[in-house]
Amino acid sequence: MTFQDKLEAYAALAVEVGVNIQKGQYLLVNTNTEALPFARLVVKKAYEAGAGRVHVQLTDDVMTRAFYEHASDAEIERYPEWSAAQRNEIVERGGALLWIDADNPDLLSGIDVNRISAQQKVAGQALTKYRAAAMKDDIAWSIVAVPSKDWAAKIYPDLSAEAGVTALWEAIFSTVRIGEGDAVQKWRDHLLNLEQRANILNEKKYHKLHYKAPGTDLTIELPPLHQWLAASSTTPQQVSFVANMPTEEVYTLPLKTGVNGYVSNTKPLVYQGNIIDKFTLTFEDGKIVKAQAGVGQDLLQQLMQVDEGSRYLGEVALVPHESPISASEILFFNTLFDENASNHLAIGEAYPTCLEGGRDFTDEEIATAGANISITHEDFMIGSAEMDIDGILKDGTVEPIFRKGNWAF
Repeated sequence: MTFQDKLEAYAALAVEVGVNIQKGQYLLVNTNTEALPFARLVVKKAYEAGAGRVHVQLTDDVMTRAFYEHASDAEIERYPEWSAAQRNEIVERGGALLWIDADNPDLLSGIDVNRISAQQKVAGQALTKYRAAAMKDDIAWSIVAVPSKDWAAKIYPDLSAEAGVTALWEAIFSTVRIGEGDAVQKWRDHLLNLEQRANILNEKKYHKLHYKAPGTDLTIELPPLHQWLAASSTTPQQVSFVANMPTEEVYTLPLKTGVNGYVSNTKPLVYQGNIIDKFTLTFEDGKIVKAQAGVGQDLLQQLMQVDEGSRYLGEVALVPHESPISASEILFFNTLFDENASNHLAIGEAYPTCLEGGRDFTDEEIATAGANISITHEDFMIGSAEMDIDGILKDGTVEPIFRKGNWAF
């Protein structure tokens, strides 16, 4: 395949498998100026697939940093109503949302963490309706990524700017199974394999998981109504979509108050344009009671102060160490990719869909079922080739789930 052939296939994959656009459906594309050429191709593919209207919301890294550097404190502490209304209209119309990520991992390096935290809080509060729709799979949404010069330079510091971008393109194509054969069919086969893993875990109905690895000894209790899900989700209209491309995970939610022990990250967490790394979190009855980071300590503390739920976990995801992204031995400095090379957890909000019947639950019912509620959801990577995970049944029986970083069944 030529480079243009791969671009065409990637755009089609994002439209047809990612958000699975339907006839007459509205699509909101969020991206930045670095991704504009690819965004144009996505728009074309979406209209060819029958989209009713496609709108592209563009940001720009230079302008974004200027906002955090120079905007007044009053503006940092507000979120535009029109921006929230835009996403809310997409939800009300039964539209779809696509993010094309091309962010610079160091975009906000050096910015006062209090300004970053303040903006995140008001954005989370303003986008409550949209976030609830996405977390409950009421709308189709997906995230894909394309290279930017700054991102490529972060990954390939020894290459020229052009060579770095080219190398990152090829790495991305590989992770999303584009290069040889029918990418759409490859994805169907891949999704089926993940669903089979999730089915096995659902049949087991483990009471707890026990993680052991260097720097980690963590026990996670699972709610009685928990269910394991794979990459493909379904809207109430029975439209399937894939939220993350690439994806290698099966996932569920923890019991909010059922996490005890300590866990260390194995890959950097890129959070709000900054890097948090070399950190260990200690839990008691679900709550983070101690957090120490070698890099980004202040930002880690701010993350845990977003709201009450940001001191608890909302997601448990299993990813084998022997996955295509892990095998590439590339540190992407991007959660979309790095979380799919490693077992990971998420601080903050739980997916209600990980509860049996949870899509229709009220917030009160979600909380009663043992799930965490928050305005944030931040994945961090904990897996390695040295990680063992046991499943513990209600009667105390212990069974291996992972050994040396990979599936034990």
